[in-house]
Amino acid sequence: MRPAIAPQRILALGRPRTRSDSSVRCAACVQCATRTFSSSTARHTRQRMHMFRWLAGPGAVFRDPPSDATNYLGAYDRDGRRKRERRVGPRPDEEGSGPTTTGDADEGAVEAATSGAVDDTGHDLRPFPMNPYFRSQPVLDEGLRDEIHRRVMEQGKSVRVVSAELGVEMNRVGAVVRLKEVEKRWIHEGKKLAIPYHHAVLAMLPKTVYDRDHPTAHEPINDLTVHPATLPQIFHPTSEARVFTRADAAEVFHPGLLPADARIPHPELIVLERERLDDVPREERVERQRQRNRQKETDRVAEAAKRAARRARSRRIIPAAVDGGHGGRWEWHVKEIRVEAAGNDGRASTGVGWRYGVPHQDRKRGQIKIPTRVQ
Repeated sequence: MRPAIAPQRILALGRPRTRSDSSVRCAACVQCATRTFSSSTARHTRQRMHMFRWLAGPGAVFRDPPSDATNYLGAYDRDGRRKRERRVGPRPDEEGSGPTTTGDADEGAVEAATSGAVDDTGHDLRPFPMNPYFRSQPVLDEGLRDEIHRRVMEQGKSVRVVSAELGVEMNRVGAVVRLKEVEKRWIHEGKKLAIPYHHAVLAMLPKTVYDRDHPTAHEPINDLTVHPATLPQIFHPTSEARVFTRADAAEVFHPGLLPADARIPHPELIVLERERLDDVPREERVERQRQRNRQKETDRVAEAAKRAARRARSRRIIPAAVDGGHGGRWEWHVKEIRVEAAGNDGRASTGVGWRYGVPHQDRKRGQIKIPTRVQ
């Protein structure tokens, strides 16, 4: 006996399909249309769960970084709290239980720990938690760069003086001045600058901010590079009664080598320190330094004028025809030379033709071009 068909099923099969029925779908059809290719259920690994738990908990401090300090991973512990605050306040899950260290923390320590200043212990300057020996070095703030450019280009101070005043190395001072000139030229030419990228990078790095009342040194400015002549270890015998100075040590390493006091970038700072140790008043020290600076500037101008006069005596310039001269299409530089300048062998660097190359002897006819002995 055939089973009876349900009436509602017969009605659904026998009724003609209308337009309104085509838009109606059952829940099973929706699931079939949206199911994945894999028949296995999605599994969340333990690392994935820990990652989302960290993003919702301790990692939430990286969503809104502070604007006046760095926000590196090494500055926080596993609870999302700065490491420098653990000495002066309770943990997030121990509020009300008192500070972690013995005794009550003073208000100055609490204010220093909660402020945006960079930690002196180095926790805030470690961007890589697995490498505690790497610390991010500060960069020059935009205000300090403008001050360097203003003192060099507008006030006419030398690079050495600006380096000593602001505590910035001389090579960096020169680089800042050149880059500022390039920036001003680009602005004048209408070129587009990457200002948002510039501010974004500065916000992620520690900075040395220029303060007129309380200047801060950016880096050591008197570092001495290692001279190749000082690399070997030398045992030099000398008497015990002899006063062995740095000049004597430099002479032992290499004849004519200057001592460390004369090879450092700022030898004038040693003179100032010696005057301070000799109890010279500050006003007198400043006046002496100003006189030394004026004397150095006078010597520099005189040496430049002497070099220009020597060059003018030894070189005669015939301008091109476009400049009112009779040199044709080119500008000729005629320099007086002497035969003795080539040396005894005719191959000295001061001789004529050395710049363009002197032919070797093996190109001459009759020269032996095979080795005659083995060394």
